[in-house]
Amino acid sequence: MPDRLDVLTGSCMQIPCSFDIPDQHKYKFNTTILTSGVWMKENPYFGGRPDSVIFNSSETVNRFQGKITGNMSQKNCTTVFFNVTTSYTNRYFFRIESQPFLATDTDKSVDIVVRDLPSSPIITVSGEVKEGTSVSLNCSAVAPCPEYPPELTWTLPTQFTTENQLQENPDQTKSVLSTVTFTPSYLHHEKNITCTAVYPVGTSNKTAEHNMMLNVSFSPKDTSASISPADPVLVGSCVNLTCSSTANPSVTNFTWFKISGGNLAQVASGLSYTLIVTVGDGGLYFCEARNSQGCGKSKEVQLAIKELPGWDSVL
Repeated sequence: MPDRLDVLTGSCMQIPCSFDIPDQHKYKFNTTILTSGVWMKENPYFGGRPDSVIFNSSETVNRFQGKITGNMSQKNCTTVFFNVTTSYTNRYFFRIESQPFLATDTDKSVDIVVRDLPSSPIITVSGEVKEGTSVSLNCSAVAPCPEYPPELTWTLPTQFTTENQLQENPDQTKSVLSTVTFTPSYLHHEKNITCTAVYPVGTSNKTAEHNMMLNVSFSPKDTSASISPADPVLVGSCVNLTCSSTANPSVTNFTWFKISGGNLAQVASGLSYTLIVTVGDGGLYFCEARNSQGCGKSKEVQLAIKELPGWDSVL
């Protein structure tokens, strides 16, 4: 059985349980006769503490309301208890009574922790969340009462499809897994997503949720170039061109290009480009921002040189 179970007040709890008989005692275990299961609270020693017994499948009245749903003749002792209260929080041991075999595994127990509020579901991401590429997010919530599993819902800033299923964990406990599939864009970067688990308990519900911020990888967007001063300048003036862009991960390389007389030339690299203006510097400039996801190009800005007496304006 599992080492620990977290359950909800007022709900049921299912304890996955199976057993085996040591080789030297297998001849005592008779599968053709009724085998009883006994659950003991806090103390594994049946003879010394009979008051520790909270459930005996051979009795019609027990301190804890429940039933063994497993087939004891097949060594399955899975048990369900109903209407759990906080007083159930404790350590429990299991005993087998099948004449003439009577035994308790004193080395194995399960810790039951009863809470008024459910634990939060867990969101995991399958692979990188990248613009334009379909991605799946998983949300898992424990189902200590598989007969009434939680319902999982998503809140996302985009359209999506979901698939829900009840699954068995390695320790044989149950969980509900919800998988959501969507195609993110850069507009979804740093937006919140929420997975909400709603547990039916009696005539009401108990809710828990997990919030996560999306981290979307995308190529440079909103790339722009600016020039200062923007007005025509005199030869010999200092002019500063600056490139800006939004990207995730951050831009790793800025490159500057000049268009003059129909020709394109790379003139600099870096976030900003400073030059002392000469006659030949007039023209159109743009920048290109690049990261591991791609590149983005700005619109062109014009560097105009102010006309002096006897000069024609140079563009």
